[in-house]
Amino acid sequence: MNKILIIDDDLHIGNMLEEALRRENYEVLRAYSGTEALYVLDREMPDLILLDLMLPGLNGEELLPRISGIPVIVVSAKTDVQSKVTLLLGGAADYVTKPFDLSELLARIAVQLRMTEGRTSAQRLCFENLVLDLDLHTVTFEGEAGGPEGGTSEPVSAELAIAKTAAATAVKAAATTAVVHLTRTEFAILRLLMQSPSQVLSKSQLLERVSEDTPDCTESSLKMHVSNLRKKLRELDGRDHIEAVWGIGFRMKA
Repeated sequence: MNKILIIDDDLHIGNMLEEALRRENYEVLRAYSGTEALYVLDREMPDLILLDLMLPGLNGEELLPRISGIPVIVVSAKTDVQSKVTLLLGGAADYVTKPFDLSELLARIAVQLRMTEGRTSAQRLCFENLVLDLDLHTVTFEGEAGGPEGGTSEPVSAELAIAKTAAATAVKAAATTAVVHLTRTEFAILRLLMQSPSQVLSKSQLLERVSEDTPDCTESSLKMHVSNLRKKLRELDGRDHIEAVWGIGFRMKA
């Protein structure tokens, strides 16, 4: 089920959009300001965003450059051509003017999602058996799950041998297709570590470079984000993939 984030402080429009999207079997998230949208995006990874421009606090024009890897359809009352051109060149996937025809908006949403799902060559970073998809913000474990593979020298029946082989094959297949979805901050941290896998990145280096993508990541929250990331990666194959270097920072663990 595709997940769509509505960023609009107009309750009437937001409620109408949510009802229509749920009828189309989309999962819906809501944010009522630019600041709240950043909070949601740090914890969720929607497949598409509907973005109003006239938001309290951080407005739509300021928010758009902070969104990466997600198609954004701007839904705004601004009708001048220059605003549309600027936003489309600035990263928006599409622009719909209010008031809009609901069937047209739903069609534009379907087109954007189809384009996203139809990608055949996603950019990736690899480290050992971990594959980071730079478009989808997901990590895939490609390979056999960790753990002892040995066994026993005691004789076993043919039936037991077949059962063990089938079980091992199932475990390997499950591990090969294991996928973990990351928050924006977790993705930014892992991307930096995988781009320089042999280098120890200090906490200050991580914070400085991660904050370019996720300005809401702070020194106090960085440790929590790294801890959550390490836990997610550990669930893939039972191994620690990120090593804490005491007094310095973090690096990928070979």
